[in-house]
Amino acid sequence: QVQLVESGGDLVQAGGSLTLSCKASGTILSINAMGWYRQDPGKQRTLVATITSRGTTNYADSVKGRFTISRDNAKNTVTLQMNSLKPEDTAVYLCYVHVLIAVGRNNGYWGQGTQVTVSS
Repeated sequence: QVQLVESGGDLVQAGGSLTLSCKASGTILSINAMGWYRQDPGKQRTLVATITSRGTTNYADSVKGRFTISRDNAKNTVTLQMNSLKPEDTAVYLCYVHVLIAVGRNNGYWGQGTQVTVSS
């Protein structure tokens, strides 16, 4: 099994910054993709940013230029630096990792989520 521990969610004023972190632990041979998604109550989960094992990143258009995703492979962590936050960024942010847990066996895992609230 793989466990994800997220941290960093908070209440912040518009224009402010937050840093989200997610650490993976457990039965991990290697981590392929890591990413952050967000979800509002009653709405679909949407991609915020992802990063591959080689460092290739992908961002939602709504966060490009404001958010930066990074990873530390030695520590099995992924970080989302969020700047110039807007009220529409308010959501529960969830960490996702795609993990090689055994030879030829990959699984995806979700964190429980951390609340980000941006006040206007």
